[in-house]
Amino acid sequence: MSRPPAPSPALPPRPTGGRRQAVAFLLGLGLLVIGSFLSLDLQWAQFLSLEAARSMGRFVGEFFPPDLGPAFLVRVGRGAVETLAMSAFGTVLAALAGLVLATSASRLHPGDRALLRTPARWLLNLLRSIPELVWATLLLISAGLGPFAGTLALALHTTGVLGRLFAEAIENAPPEPGDALRTQGVGAGRVFFHATLPQVLPQLMSYTLYRWENNIRAATVLGVVGAGGLGQLLMFHMGLFHMGKTATVLGAMLLLVLLVDLASHAARRMLTR
Repeated sequence: MSRPPAPSPALPPRPTGGRRQAVAFLLGLGLLVIGSFLSLDLQWAQFLSLEAARSMGRFVGEFFPPDLGPAFLVRVGRGAVETLAMSAFGTVLAALAGLVLATSASRLHPGDRALLRTPARWLLNLLRSIPELVWATLLLISAGLGPFAGTLALALHTTGVLGRLFAEAIENAPPEPGDALRTQGVGAGRVFFHATLPQVLPQLMSYTLYRWENNIRAATVLGVVGAGGLGQLLMFHMGLFHMGKTATVLGAMLLLVLLVDLASHAARRMLTR
């Protein structure tokens, strides 16, 4: 008996409109990346040359040995504590302000008119579109040199970032617990605190810890404009070509970032258990 002919392989489905748009977006993005590389004056030959490697080697060699004098280590320790305090306090302020703005920038349930949603999101966009360095430069005029301006700069920029993340988390929270309370006549505020917030709180804490890690790095950069902390020490000694002292400050920055990353990672693991 002859075997029946094997069924012909099914043709792949034709791309839908959404797929066509996705393919067109990826192609446009690829062309934009290629155009960006072509428009930049990337001098790879000079960067990879032997002379460039020798110059970098001489420059790195000037960092050794680092200055480990007791008096200078005390100054570096104070700068590290100041940087840590700036990042922690700025992140806490941003988390509180971001949560307040996120409740206005999100639709708490499908029937919520959310009249302030669009203006609140515009405000969040404004806050996070201005970098911390620009905020610090502006605030130095009123707050003066030192960590206060840096803390406020971190808080303002991070409020925009966390507020948008918090708003998305609140809007994507499962609506069933809140709906059950609303059918019993519970007010909007109590519904938020007893149904919505407990569901998204681990996610909000994870976002806050991650931004704290970023703010440690940002706080060191704010020393460029005199906002205190390790960054101010770094710019001062690097500007005077005190390379040994600069190496010590850089080492303190690396150690501080490592410790905060480890603490934040451990805290996030505890929250997700």
